[in-house]
Amino acid sequence: MMIQFILNGQEVVSHAKANERLLDVLRTEFRLTGAKCGCKEGECGACSVILDGRLVNTCMVAMGTVHGSSVLTIEGYSQTERFSVLEKAYAAVSAVQCGFCIPGMMLASECILAKNPNPTEAQIRTGISGNLCRCTGYNAIVEAIAIAAKEGQGLW
Repeated sequence: MMIQFILNGQEVVSHAKANERLLDVLRTEFRLTGAKCGCKEGECGACSVILDGRLVNTCMVAMGTVHGSSVLTIEGYSQTERFSVLEKAYAAVSAVQCGFCIPGMMLASECILAKNPNPTEAQIRTGISGNLCRCTGYNAIVEAIAIAAKEGQGLW
């Protein structure tokens, strides 16, 4: 089966089986290791990517459903100006501890700000609620997203 989709802005073809997980295909076939395998149950958000504009857990996405879609991984997102604003905000408040959750948290941050460029603290907390931080760094992450919203006014 040929599965065609847009990956980080580039048209690609995968010969993966329709029931293979997007997570495995990204990591093995495309060598994009930013999405992490954390739980294999769609509970932790470590494997998050943006699929057709929404945050998804790739461990729960079958390749057969990806045909014709657009996938943005942390590797692709890291090339954007929006990423740069978030990266600086995360660094300013030391929001990165072990780093395992950060690719998913950064993409969740993008989705929050794309939907609402001036979110409240409650909206930020709801927006990242699908992402587990094993170091319990939630307060710093929430603060970083709020800083990015201010510093990146007009980008989202």
